[in-house]
Amino acid sequence: MSLDDLNREQKRSLKKMGALNEQGQPTRAPAPARRQKDERVGAVQYVREVRDEMRKVAWPKWPEVRRFSIIVLVTVVLYTGYVFGLDSLFGVLSGWLYD
Repeated sequence: MSLDDLNREQKRSLKKMGALNEQGQPTRAPAPARRQKDERVGAVQYVREVRDEMRKVAWPKWPEVRRFSIIVLVTVVLYTGYVFGLDSLFGVLSGWLYD
């Protein structure tokens, strides 16, 4: 896609974002910074950071866990019954068709 394919509104928004200069020519984006090898963390620090982040999580209480588990199990049973019923129905119908 060239600059000729863009309308004035698109060119103005590209200028606001810094992708075009004042003359309407594309500006070159700076190369993304590469990670330094010394930025890596050790296993102990990683586990410590994970533990700290997990403490920030709002964990559900046991009544919520039980309620949601029951809802999921009932939904799975209902959908399993629905698919079983459709499978049985189509099996009977195809049996009549091929007899």
